Amino acid sequence: MGKHLKITIAKIIGTCPVYEPGDSFFLERGYILDPARSCSVCFHSLASIFPYYVALSHGIPPFSIGLNKINDNKAYLQCLDPCNYTGGGTVFFRVEVLE
Repeated sequence: MGKHLKITIAKIIGTCPVYEPGDSFFLERGYILDPARSCSVCFHSLASIFPYYVALSHGIPPFSIGLNKINDNKAYLQCLDPCNYTGGGTVFFRVEVLE
């Protein structure tokens, strides 16, 4: 069984119609979205999280897979919207493993 993940909106460049900095959503056991504790979730942004959520929820250190440059056990990802070209917003996520 995977660990719980907290995914927080760390920063937005441009304008995102879904997220605000500080919003967060939770994946219980690493893969079940907890709607009671979570903000609205943009499905487009999940594409950035999909490649990593299983590894992170099973204890792979973010530093070891290049998801941070300091070994603080937090992963950093960004959504796929290149805001400079689309007029949208690039969202940066901080993923924390909760015990």
